Amino acid sequence: MDHSRVPVLEALEGFRRRGDIAYGPPGHKQGRGVDPRVAEIVGLDVFRSDVLSLNGLDDRRQSQGVLSRAQELMADAVGAEHAFFSTCGSSLSVKTAMLAAAGPGEKLLLSRNAHKSVIAAVVVNGVEPIWVHPKFDTERHLAHPPEPDDVRRRLREHPDAKGMLLITPTDWGSCADIGGVARVCHEFDVPVIVDEAWGAHLPFHPALPAWGMDAEADLVVTSVHKMGGAVEQSSVFHLQYDRISPEVLKQREDLLGTTSASSLVFATLDGWRRHMVEQGHELLEAAIRRAERIRAAVAELPGLRPMGREVVEEGLTADLDPLKLVIDVRKLGISGMQAAEWLRTHRHVDVGGSDTCRISASITHADDDETEAALVDALAALVERADTIERRPPVHLPEPSALELEQAMLPREAFFAPVEHVPAERAAGRIAAEMISPYPPGVPVVAPGEVVTDEVLDYLRSGVEHGVLIPDAEDSSVRTLRVVARGATAHA
Repeated sequence: MDHSRVPVLEALEGFRRRGDIAYGPPGHKQGRGVDPRVAEIVGLDVFRSDVLSLNGLDDRRQSQGVLSRAQELMADAVGAEHAFFSTCGSSLSVKTAMLAAAGPGEKLLLSRNAHKSVIAAVVVNGVEPIWVHPKFDTERHLAHPPEPDDVRRRLREHPDAKGMLLITPTDWGSCADIGGVARVCHEFDVPVIVDEAWGAHLPFHPALPAWGMDAEADLVVTSVHKMGGAVEQSSVFHLQYDRISPEVLKQREDLLGTTSASSLVFATLDGWRRHMVEQGHELLEAAIRRAERIRAAVAELPGLRPMGREVVEEGLTADLDPLKLVIDVRKLGISGMQAAEWLRTHRHVDVGGSDTCRISASITHADDDETEAALVDALAALVERADTIERRPPVHLPEPSALELEQAMLPREAFFAPVEHVPAERAAGRIAAEMISPYPPGVPVVAPGEVVTDEVLDYLRSGVEHGVLIPDAEDSSVRTLRVVARGATAHA
């Protein structure tokens, strides 16, 4: 295929060159109606390129082939049989992928360290989750992906399960043995779906961890805006083999996706694919070397501990994305959230993630000498000034086993059940009717249908006192919890 071609960008260029006037959405009419004060900040070209497919570019049902050609080029670039663009982010793409594998009432294996969007999909889709617990790293208080043997055990226990959803890389860069999990799933003739939101860059350099399509996954979802070069909400489905039908996937995507797809997303996905095919190896090689330099510099700073290949050598995870810089800050006497706040306030450096123990920064092909120096200098300043940061009450981190809660009801049933709001001190033993997710990274500690425990309550309450944000709980202070009313029937 000719990867110098960019069908969506070419169509957009043609639309703008012709000077077409559209008498339908968007109402700003390619920027004619935009408040100049908005255009001054956002840029007028954003609005000039904001075109609905129906109004001049393409439409997948009344198609001139623009989008389909762009998707064929994407599939060829990453070694997939099919690729489909999505403009609703991978949060919605994962819901679609799950629904393509299992319908309401059917079982699906899920990594329990999944993002809240996966739990939301369980509620929306009505599938019965069969949790596969991650491999806990007690020293780092970190969850790494589950291993093939964990998946085999759960499939033997639930031979009627319709497939497996695997999350890799994690928010912290830990990578699963995708090939091993895929082979286990295929032994049972079920598909493995990979939520590879953090892995859009993986196909384009051999020194990076295995890419799902190369590791025999059936369906891979990527968020190109995370580690790639497309705008926010850019997501792609990649599909191969015949365990999930392209027709079914497109049908499910049409059910959940928007009818007002953004040409900005399509165009930047198209351009990113060309960029990676033509220059990706060189760009990512430079990024890998840069990340190695930063990791080595951070390792020399007292009180900071960057995570490296030791987690692979210790057998805790199959691989590690070298472009994810994860730094334990506990020896500074502060939490990752405090470190992130200090860096933002005092150095105007925004790290990608933080929790009670660590911060993370993503190094991409877009970084340069200036951003490298800014990050290292900011971290050195953090070390120097850490003793000036106010100490907060400690977060009571539970033992890993305490996070494996009993599933007493199906998440969908619990979420829609009659509810009560009870004080936290009376919530232990009750069935949660909500998600409670410290954010970031947004992995629910409590999912609907799980039985609340004293250990988890202590963890959450101490986290709030420390400054952890819990935006999805009905009461973000966790003074009260939304639980299933007594007398509701449990069906899990």
